[in-house]
Amino acid sequence: MAGIGARVWAVAGGRIPPVSNGDEPEFTSFDQLCLLNAGDVDAEVELTVYYDDQEPAGPYRWVVWARRIRHARLNDLIDPEPIRLGRPFGCVLTSSEPVVVQFQRQDTRLPGVVALTDATPYAG
Repeated sequence: MAGIGARVWAVAGGRIPPVSNGDEPEFTSFDQLCLLNAGDVDAEVELTVYYDDQEPAGPYRWVVWARRIRHARLNDLIDPEPIRLGRPFGCVLTSSEPVVVQFQRQDTRLPGVVALTDATPYAG
């Protein structure tokens, strides 16, 4: 399966919901990137986050091991700085090896309602 995916991915419509209702962590609102490395080489990935009124944040770095998946909740990223809750952002992920990326959002702002969004980011 070497070569499946891309080395550059972009998400234009990020926005981590600032409020959650329900038990944690199951019902915590989040934005998340789901990464698949189907290749035989570990992938080193970097994420840069862009806002409309400030310089980009990042890079945030992690490894997706060969023939594995990794879910990265953007709420949990704190180094070099936390991603701003409730603020629109876009992000670009670059990888040393081809990976497949899916973007997910869970929005639990309204009591008793869970809104899930899945999207495939732009692959360059």
